Amino acid sequence: MKTESYTEARGQGASEGATLADTAYGRLRRDIITSVRAPGERLRIEKLKSIYQIGPTPLREAMQKLAQDGLVVSEGNRGFTVAPLDPAEFKDLNLARTVIEKEALRLSIEQGDDVWEARVVAAGYIMAKEDAALMKAQGHVPDSWERANSGLHLALVSACGSAWLLKLRGGLHDLCERYRRASVYQKIGARDLTAEHAAIVDATLARNADLACRLIEEHFALTASALAASRDPAGDGEQDNR
Repeated sequence: MKTESYTEARGQGASEGATLADTAYGRLRRDIITSVRAPGERLRIEKLKSIYQIGPTPLREAMQKLAQDGLVVSEGNRGFTVAPLDPAEFKDLNLARTVIEKEALRLSIEQGDDVWEARVVAAGYIMAKEDAALMKAQGHVPDSWERANSGLHLALVSACGSAWLLKLRGGLHDLCERYRRASVYQKIGARDLTAEHAAIVDATLARNADLACRLIEEHFALTASALAASRDPAGDGEQDNR
């Protein structure tokens, strides 16, 4: 019978702890981005233990990491809260994202092959269907719309040939998502998203890089201005939602 050494047991425990912390981080991050955990909501450990079925230590580690991402605010002895929606922060995020997205799009237009074009066409078709469905959404932006939107924008830049550009734009895309959801819902009916997305796809497939990049910049700017125009982008203060 094999006896497990202290070192092996300690290593296994550390690995399990890291896995739980990673799991907690991933689930909390997703819930914050999708506004399941609302801006300003206090993140109470006891409640989170019940919701996620994860112990307090991995949860605290996850929230420390989320604080580094800017998604959670540490309040010292008072614990953590979900970071508020700050239009100034979104403006900054959007600026960085626009610069990177335009460069990746320009490179994709220069280098993309027939397979890339087919991917853009397919993503554009799905996006058009989801844009139409969005008009009927009741009180929220459906996850299916967000997936289609993410899929389209990734397809557009997927032939850029730079893993680092894609990694950077992916991180910015995720950080912008909770702002984007709030902004899009506030302007449902006021923007013709079907036309915006179709124009970007058409310019891209026509290999008109200057026009496609200008349309992307305008598209992102409209999203940012919609959030900035909101009277109360951070919600009603502290919330305690499931």
